[in-house]
Amino acid sequence: MNETFFFYGSLRDPELLAIVLGRSSAALIDARLPGYRAVWADGEAFPLIVEDPSSSAPGVLCDVSDEERRRLAFYEGGFDYAPTPTQVLRDGANIDALVFFPAPGLWTPGSPFSLADWQTRWGAMSRHAAREAMSAYPHAPAATIAARFPQIRARAQARVNAEGTPATSPDGTPPLSELQIADRRAPYDGFFRVEELDLRFPRFAAGVSPLVTRAVFIMADAVTVLPYDPIRDRVLLIQQFRVGPYARGDRAPWMLEPIAGRIDAGETPEATARREAAEEAGLTLGTLHKIPESYPSPGAVSEYLYSFVAEADLPDGIAGISGLASEAEDIRGTLHAFDAVLEMADSGQLRATPLLMSVYWLARHRDRLRAAARRGAD
Repeated sequence: MNETFFFYGSLRDPELLAIVLGRSSAALIDARLPGYRAVWADGEAFPLIVEDPSSSAPGVLCDVSDEERRRLAFYEGGFDYAPTPTQVLRDGANIDALVFFPAPGLWTPGSPFSLADWQTRWGAMSRHAAREAMSAYPHAPAATIAARFPQIRARAQARVNAEGTPATSPDGTPPLSELQIADRRAPYDGFFRVEELDLRFPRFAAGVSPLVTRAVFIMADAVTVLPYDPIRDRVLLIQQFRVGPYARGDRAPWMLEPIAGRIDAGETPEATARREAAEEAGLTLGTLHKIPESYPSPGAVSEYLYSFVAEADLPDGIAGISGLASEAEDIRGTLHAFDAVLEMADSGQLRATPLLMSVYWLARHRDRLRAAARRGAD
């Protein structure tokens, strides 16, 4: 038996609603919810509904099946939004409908919600996130998916970033349109996500490959930052325990690295760089110098790096122990003359590829940065 739902927030977006319902499209009818208004949850990418006797919230009506209601409950239920019977107005007539109301006190009401603003800023990311979240239905509990949502949204942001990157390939590269995906599954989905793809890829000469299975470690995009003081000609490196080298059997898993961190949903690489520098080293960065973007391990890892050398004031005593307690970070900062860092790179003491890339970029551009800093200090 079909039921009528009223949506006042992001599910007014036809494409997002179709993803959640599991259908190709959704027929929507304009309506209003009297006595309420839709507002942003302060600091979040979604709205909530609040009582306001002088207002009425715009929205849409949609008839859903029993299975589609279960899918809606899966998508909304993990965030403590529950369907509540109420009446809405359509063409001046009262219509019985179900509305997802949030549990009281979860979020602080913010400014009036705008669907157009949401679609511009958050729409593409939210649709990608919904596809990943709904791929777990009905196998995982809704609360589990809700707990993973920061990671899901960060991976969705990476897809948005990739879609905005120009497709530049050397002449003779096979067309992506001829790639054939036979099956796609996620044998592991936790803090990270592992996907297996059965596929055929177009060959350079002609035709396509046999059906092959490839596993890929799905990650968010990330930023690396090498702080450099052009006046003192020194850099700050961080050191922390890394489980990857340990799992390999490395006897020295406390790695020297640049500052690094995940790009969160809605965040620019530049904003991530400044946030991570503050969190991991207590630094306020000056000018950011962008170095080439890169895939550190494209054979099996989706991670994409936006890397910077950042000008910073690095006096004696600024390096110490930092990191977020909420993420169990234990990070030690150390200062090094740049010539000493070059020697460390040559001797094999620096083994993190993003750090080596940043050091060698800085070696090429160091004189220019130092000259500009001296001119600015005069």
